[in-house]
Amino acid sequence: MGWMIGIVVNYVSDVLPLRRRLVRPFCIACDKPNGWIRYAIWPRDCAECGQRRSWRIWIVEIVYIILAIWQWEMPVEKLGFTGGMVLLAYFGVIVIIDIEYRLIMHPVSIFGAIMALIMGVYLHGWVDSLLGGLAGFGSMWLLYKIGELIMQLVSRIRGQTISDVALGFGDVNLSGVLGLLLGWPAILVGLLLAVLLAGVVSFVYLIIMLCLRKYRLFTALPYGPFLVASAGLLVFFRDALLRFLKG
Repeated sequence: MGWMIGIVVNYVSDVLPLRRRLVRPFCIACDKPNGWIRYAIWPRDCAECGQRRSWRIWIVEIVYIILAIWQWEMPVEKLGFTGGMVLLAYFGVIVIIDIEYRLIMHPVSIFGAIMALIMGVYLHGWVDSLLGGLAGFGSMWLLYKIGELIMQLVSRIRGQTISDVALGFGDVNLSGVLGLLLGWPAILVGLLLAVLLAGVVSFVYLIIMLCLRKYRLFTALPYGPFLVASAGLLVFFRDALLRFLKG
């Protein structure tokens, strides 16, 4: 089951950003169609140009095999094995596409909103789930607008256009999705945790890039993985996280 979910996550992450819809697999290098067996099972290369698929596919499939075994042995409370794996598959698509394309797509956000609303109502009820969605979307929208103003100000001071942005609107949508899932007031904890995780990783990244002399000013890291990581901690490790916070 984990291997099959890994194949699906890889397929969606390969196809959706480039075609904006689910189509037959194709070679990213030469854009030629590829057979399902050749694409998903073996030899995992292009029949036309011979380009082999990225090493990312093997990592994703191994990770989802491990996640499936973990969820089978220790399913998340209330959601169970099926709900936990659906959520982990969605998280995987978000993280891969955002890292590789710096993009959180509207179709992915719409699917996530429907899924998160169903799960959120089941876990917390209508009121807390909807309040969480509004709080998540509204809080991140405010940060998004502040980031826009800061970048405009910096662009005027430097006299040049800065293409990188602190937050994309996809991050705003994703925060609303996670708010529906986590409910109120847990989404506030989730956003705070995401900010802390992003701060730690950004600091480490800054130190490494400075040591390698490759740092570029105003380089922004994709924010979606940090939002997903914080939500994953609150969903799958809630009790352990509470024990840690309580000392």
